[in-house]
Amino acid sequence: MRRSWRRLVVVPVAVVLAVAGLSVARADATQGFCGQTWGSLPKQLGNNDPGSLSTLLTGARAGRHACFDRLTFDLTGRPASYRVEYVPQITSDGSGEPIPLRGGAFLGIVLGAPAHDADYRPTYRPADRFNAVNVNGYTTFRQVYFDGTYEGLTSFGLGVRARLPFRVFLLAGPGSGSRMVVDVAHRWS
Repeated sequence: MRRSWRRLVVVPVAVVLAVAGLSVARADATQGFCGQTWGSLPKQLGNNDPGSLSTLLTGARAGRHACFDRLTFDLTGRPASYRVEYVPQITSDGSGEPIPLRGGAFLGIVLGAPAHDADYRPTYRPADRFNAVNVNGYTTFRQVYFDGTYEGLTSFGLGVRARLPFRVFLLAGPGSGSRMVVDVAHRWS
C-alpha cells in the first residue's frame, strides 16, 4: 500500500517538473544567451555630433558579469552623441595611424564628450593610454585604448576576444551626470 501511494505522488510531480523544465528550456532558447537579444551592428546616438564643454568625460572603468563584460564611461552630463561599432582596425583620429590592440575583433567607441575642460586641462587622463582600463582576466575584453579628444569627439578602442553581440545604453546620475555603458556578451546564443 505504501508503494502505490508514493507512485501516485512521485510520478505526477516528476511529470510536472519535466514539463516545466521543457518550457523553461524553450524560453531560454528564444531569448538567447543569458536572455540577451543583442546583435553586432553599429549602435549610435546622434550623428557624431561634437561634444560641448557642458558634458565632459571624467572616467572609464570595467566590470565582469556572468554573461558579459561591461565598460562604463562617467560623464558630467548627457553626451551629444556616441557611436560604437566593429571596425577592421583601430586608428588614431588625429593621424590616422593604426593602433595595435590585443583581441580577435575591435570596437571603435566615439563619444560626443571631450576629455578636457575649456582651458584644455584633462578631465580624464589614464596612466597608460594603451591600457586605459585594466581588463586582465576578463572573459571577453582584451584591451582598452584611449585615443583622446579630437575636434570635440573622444575615441576609445576596445579589443575583444571575437566579434560578439553588444549593447550600448545611457544611465542617469550620479547627480546631473550620466554614464554610457557598453556590454559585450561572452558568447553568441
